[in-house]
Amino acid sequence: MKDTVLLCTRFGMGHTDIAALNQKLIVKYFSLILDSSELPAAICFYTEGVRLVTDDSPVLDQMGQLEKKGVRLIVCSTCLEEMSIAQSQVRVGIVGGMPDIIEAQIRADKVITL
Repeated sequence: MKDTVLLCTRFGMGHTDIAALNQKLIVKYFSLILDSSELPAAICFYTEGVRLVTDDSPVLDQMGQLEKKGVRLIVCSTCLEEMSIAQSQVRVGIVGGMPDIIEAQIRADKVITL
């Protein structure tokens, strides 16, 4: 997992109309990641995924813990702008652009989209 990049493109995990289920799954996923000895190199957030690093995120605590453990959190500035989310609402990670996300992907041995 150490050379893996995770892509978070949704406000939750999976594709269902049940928002509570999507959010329950993402909370469980990142809780288990935190409990493991192998952490991803980076997590990139774009489209609806940028909401996972703001105040209303169900995984904000987990994201903060992952960042403290050295996981790079990269948040798409274009997505924030298009979704009318101010950069000041981002609580963890760095606000970057597509070049930052591409760089993380190029360096990775594996890229997983959640």
